[in-house]
Amino acid sequence: MADVKGNKRIGLLSATIAFFAGFAAVALYGITVHKLAFVLHLSVMEVGWLVAIPLVTGAFLRIPFSALVDTWGGKRVISLQLFISIIGVAGIILTLQNIASLSSSLAYKLLLSFGALAGTGISIFSSGTTYVSYWYPKREQGTALGIFAGIGNTAPGIFTAIIPYALITLGLIGAYLGWWLFLIVVTIIFLFVSSDNYYQQLLKKGYSDTEARRISQEFEQEIFPTSAKETLKNAARLWQVWLLVVLYFISFGGFEALTEWLPTYWTEFIGVTITEAGILTGIVYSLLTALFRVPGGFWSDRYGGEKIAIISYGILTFGSLIMIFSRYLILSTIGEVVMAIGMGIANAAVFKLLPKYAKNAVGGASGLVGGLGSAGGLFIPPALAYFVTIFGKIGFTLGFIIYTIFGIISIGFSTFLFYKYGKYKHEISLELKKEIEKAR
Repeated sequence: MADVKGNKRIGLLSATIAFFAGFAAVALYGITVHKLAFVLHLSVMEVGWLVAIPLVTGAFLRIPFSALVDTWGGKRVISLQLFISIIGVAGIILTLQNIASLSSSLAYKLLLSFGALAGTGISIFSSGTTYVSYWYPKREQGTALGIFAGIGNTAPGIFTAIIPYALITLGLIGAYLGWWLFLIVVTIIFLFVSSDNYYQQLLKKGYSDTEARRISQEFEQEIFPTSAKETLKNAARLWQVWLLVVLYFISFGGFEALTEWLPTYWTEFIGVTITEAGILTGIVYSLLTALFRVPGGFWSDRYGGEKIAIISYGILTFGSLIMIFSRYLILSTIGEVVMAIGMGIANAAVFKLLPKYAKNAVGGASGLVGGLGSAGGLFIPPALAYFVTIFGKIGFTLGFIIYTIFGIISIGFSTFLFYKYGKYKHEISLELKKEIEKAR
C-alpha cells in the first residue's frame, strides 16, 4: 500500500476551519467602520467603498484560486490565501497604530488596499470546495460539502456579533489584533493537519498518472483534477447561466452587502448601540440567511428550483418594501428577517437550477455564478451609501429600492425560466446532483 497522508475527515475539518476563518472577512469593516469614519472624516460614499472592498477580492479571486487547486494542490492554495489574509489584517493594524501621523487620504487608501488583501480569505469558498470534493466519494459529497459551506457561512454572523464586545474590552486595534492572531492560529493548524488529495500526493512522489489514479481509487478517491478552461468556456456560452448570475447577484451578493451595510444602518438611522447592531446584523440577519439555505435546498429538490426561486425572490422583495417604509426598530427587524429568509432560500434555489441549465459545464457555471454573483457585495454598499449622500438620512430607507428593483427583475427571470423549463420534469442523474452539491 502506498505511503499517503491524511483522510477525508481531516480534509473536511481542515478546509472548514480555513473557510470559516477566511470568510469572516465579509464582516471586516462592517462594525468598526463608524469609528474609522469618525477618525478619518469619511463621507458616506467612502464608507460604502470601505465596507465593500474585502468582497471585491473575495468574489473575483474565487475562479482562479479554484483552478490553481488542480495544479498546485489544495494545501498550497488555501495556505496562500490565508497568508495573504494575514498580511492584509496586519496591514490594517499597522495603519491604525500610525493613523495619527498619516493624512486622512493616505490612511483611507491603505485601509482599502489592506482590506482587499484581507478579503482574499473569502475566496477560500471555491478552493475549499474543490479541495474537499477530491477527498470524498461522490455518494458522500453532498453531506461533506454541506458541512463545509454551512459552517463557513456562519462566520460573518458570528464575527459581527462578537466584534462589538471585542471593541469594548480590547479597543479598535486590540479587536483587529485578536482577529489577526485567530487567522495565524488557523493557518498553523491547517498547515499541520491538511494534506493534498491522494492522487496529487502520489504524483509528487513520482508515480505515473495511471498508477496514481489506480492507487487513489483504492482509497475511494473518485474525482481527479482537470482543467477548468473548457468548462468555463461552455458555461459562458449559455444564456441561462447569465440569468442565474443576476439572480445570485441580489440573493448572495446582496446578502454579503447587507452584512457589511446593516451595522451602519442600525447605528446611524435607527440609533441602536454598536453591540445591538452587531446582534441584529450577525445573529438576526446573517445567521438566519445561512440557516435558511438548508430547507431552501430541500424545497427546491421537492418543488422545483424555478418555483422556489419565484417565491423566495417574492419574499425578498416584500422584505425590502418593509425596509423602505420602516422608521422604527421593530418594523426594521421584521423587514430584515423577511429579507434573510428570502435570500437564504433563493441562494439554494439558484444552485438547484445549475445542473439543469449547464449539464455539461456545472463547474464552470458554478464559478461564474458564484464569482460574478457575489460581486453584488462590491457594488451594492456604495450604491446604498449614494442614496444617503443624495437624500440625507432618509436615504438609508430609500436605498432598499435597489433590492426591490432587483427582486422584481429576479421574479421576472425566474417566472420566465419556470414557463420555459419548470413545467416539465427533467431527470437529473445522481452523479450530476453530487456535482452541483460540490458547487454550493
